[in-house]
Amino acid sequence: MAEKTRYSDDELQEFKKLIVTKLEKAKVDYELLKATLNNTDGNDTTDTSPTFKVMEEGATVLSKEEVGRLAQRQLKFIQHLQAALMRVENKTYGICRETGKLIPKERLMAVPHATLSIEAKNSQK
Repeated sequence: MAEKTRYSDDELQEFKKLIVTKLEKAKVDYELLKATLNNTDGNDTTDTSPTFKVMEEGATVLSKEEVGRLAQRQLKFIQHLQAALMRVENKTYGICRETGKLIPKERLMAVPHATLSIEAKNSQK
């Protein structure tokens, strides 16, 4: 039997459902991070006394930097998931960009935006 070169349309639809679910959750998480960063939740030191404000400003700046990094990371994750959806539509999803072989289904279920097999990933180190 010849080695499988791509996933079937049914398998691609299964992956698509998984990716869309993860994408929707990722977008909700990103919006929450953006709201926190933009302080739209109203919980800031501006509504407390000046004494607390001085003590909290350092923590607030650090927290905003951390939230900013998390938001950037989440946006990158969203972009990777969107690219994975495009590969599903093009029927190139699940093909390792280094080896050209199919990435195992288990890996794609765990990391649906993967573009490298474990073998290729390990050879990069």
